[in-house]
Amino acid sequence: MFKRILIVLMVAVAGFVAYAATRPGTYRVERSLRVDAPPAVVFAQLDDFKAWAAWSPWEGKDPQMRKTYEGPASGVGAIYAWQGNQKVGEGRMTVTDSRPPADVKLRLEFIKPFGAVARTEFIVVPETPGTVSVTWSMEGTNNLIAKMFGVFMNMDAMIGNDFEAGLANLKRVAEGEARRQEAAAAAAKAAADAAAAAAAEKAKAEAEAAAAAAEAEKEAEAKKKGKKGKKK
Repeated sequence: MFKRILIVLMVAVAGFVAYAATRPGTYRVERSLRVDAPPAVVFAQLDDFKAWAAWSPWEGKDPQMRKTYEGPASGVGAIYAWQGNQKVGEGRMTVTDSRPPADVKLRLEFIKPFGAVARTEFIVVPETPGTVSVTWSMEGTNNLIAKMFGVFMNMDAMIGNDFEAGLANLKRVAEGEARRQEAAAAAAKAAADAAAAAAAEKAKAEAEAAAAAAEAEKEAEAKKKGKKGKKK
């Protein structure tokens, strides 16, 4: 009896593995969102790993997550590594291509809870002045273990939900930064206009004073000539 059960289990496992092996060998997850901010403002949030702390969907899953940065502050060669709880695991990201303000490509390496490598990309496309569409995608290959997990888990839904949350956070951060920059630019323009108006007013007052002084000098000279004429 035990032998029969064992054989049935072995057949079932073999069948499951055979079925899993037929699953797709690659995957791609992609999400997009409209952001009301200039391309440069949005791109700055993507190209600098330290800026990710404000919008990354994984930050809130482990507030105690250990983060390290290597290489340049942004752009090609910038590296971000993390170690966290079971929800975020351990891994690292490296910027492999950076084309401001439109495209950032990353090499994503998962170390724990399982090892894997994926390609991630952010594409920023202007739609209207001050508005862009941001597309976040990730793609990679499925080994047999990943295919087996894929039987029970929907990779698109699982990662896609994080992408959607991250893009929503990015929208909030980028639009807030755009408003801050607009306010700063407006304040700077107002200050420049006020300074220009004050300078113009000062120049006008100085010109009027100079004209008045010239007129007074002219009148004084005329009076002086008049006195000389009388003496003759």
